[in-house]
Amino acid sequence: MRYGYYIIFLLFVLVQTACQHSEMEVITEKIQYDVNIKSPDSEYDWWIQNLVGPQRDKLVDLIIDGAKEGKWQAYDYFNNPINAQEVKGIFSDTMVVTMMDTEPPYELYDTMIVYNILPADITRLRFMEEWSINPDNLNFSKKIVGIAPVASRLDFNGVERWQPLFWIYTDEEFIQGLKIN
Repeated sequence: MRYGYYIIFLLFVLVQTACQHSEMEVITEKIQYDVNIKSPDSEYDWWIQNLVGPQRDKLVDLIIDGAKEGKWQAYDYFNNPINAQEVKGIFSDTMVVTMMDTEPPYELYDTMIVYNILPADITRLRFMEEWSINPDNLNFSKKIVGIAPVASRLDFNGVERWQPLFWIYTDEEFIQGLKIN
């Protein structure tokens, strides 16, 4: 009978040990990367680097409209808070450029060019995340701390560039860290 208690006790300890999960270890507090939300290649399967149109539009509108209305606190790329009016200004850029007539006498003239960023131009999202791992089974955990819409733009030479518009941080602890620095 005495051995029965020991066996039960040992079984209890083994079960408790087996049921305990290892603690997650933080791999990095900050990793940043872009995710295409509209496939760059129509030959890919529909789900590769793509969100279906209505879901993509809804997500982009949620982020942009929330920032433009002040629902989400937006930050510029240097982590300075910007207000809703400043967010709205990001979507329209006016510049004055000097051009040359194409016919003699090839005079120089100034002209104004207005670039508007439309929701359809936002085909990527930039994520800032914290990654953790369970070393016993390689289970990963990712916590999104920030998200930035990224617009496709063409420069004067017709080269595609990617322009992050603003950040929205979703983690209060991360935001508090911005205020300290």
